[in-house]
Amino acid sequence: MGNRLQDKVAVITGGTSGIGAATAELFAAEGAKVVISGRSTEKGQALAERLGSSVIFEHQDVLVEDDVRRVIDAAAERFGRLDVLFNNAGGPTPGNVADITAQNIDYGVKLLFTSVVLGMKYAVPHMLASGGGSIINNSSIAAIRHLQGNILYSAVKAALTHYSKLAGTDLGPQGIRVNVISPGAIATPIFWGGSARANTLPEAENARKMTKLQGNLAKANPLKKSGLAWDIATAALYLASDEGRFVNSHDLVVDGGRTSMFNEYPP
Repeated sequence: MGNRLQDKVAVITGGTSGIGAATAELFAAEGAKVVISGRSTEKGQALAERLGSSVIFEHQDVLVEDDVRRVIDAAAERFGRLDVLFNNAGGPTPGNVADITAQNIDYGVKLLFTSVVLGMKYAVPHMLASGGGSIINNSSIAAIRHLQGNILYSAVKAALTHYSKLAGTDLGPQGIRVNVISPGAIATPIFWGGSARANTLPEAENARKMTKLQGNLAKANPLKKSGLAWDIATAALYLASDEGRFVNSHDLVVDGGRTSMFNEYPP
């Protein structure tokens, strides 16, 4: 397609399906060397093979700190530098006010916040050695609006968005930009139990669910169309590329106008 990421090295967590896979495909097409990570070894290796020699797969559970560190280090060791980190891995979290448990809280924070903070920590030394970089954290409009996710998910995503903005302020003088993407309702397998469940379903069943989902999501924003993984991938490309060189500590909302028309277009 182009060379907007020519010779840059990127890590994409949760890169085996949905937004992560679409971003890996786009980054590779734009000249990047990409490390995708995720729990599904079969899907990850198949995707890496399809995208070519510039893409490799590393098995990763972002709940495990050693896995977070290992994947970051593997990218720098394999390709000699690290320029971009897209913290995309995540998933639904249980927990509402009346029935939330300590285990719910621990899981939600570890999945959606701690894993990202640690990924940034381990990426920074490599980015400094490369002369700077771009960190992109996938948040959600749930961080800024009611009823876009359960209360624990929303609160943790809000913490992630705020942390990212502060991190951009701290790291900016060292040449590292930190930004957030806040997707609206994007048609991905997370809506029927996450990528782990999607991996167990036949392709025809996943396709049927996706078609139905896109029709439902199209009703929930002023554009009357469903957001797709590609929409978030292109946002990540802008923030990762030199075109986004002056964008830092920013929350890029990609939601078809859903948040601005919230009262008219309920979830």
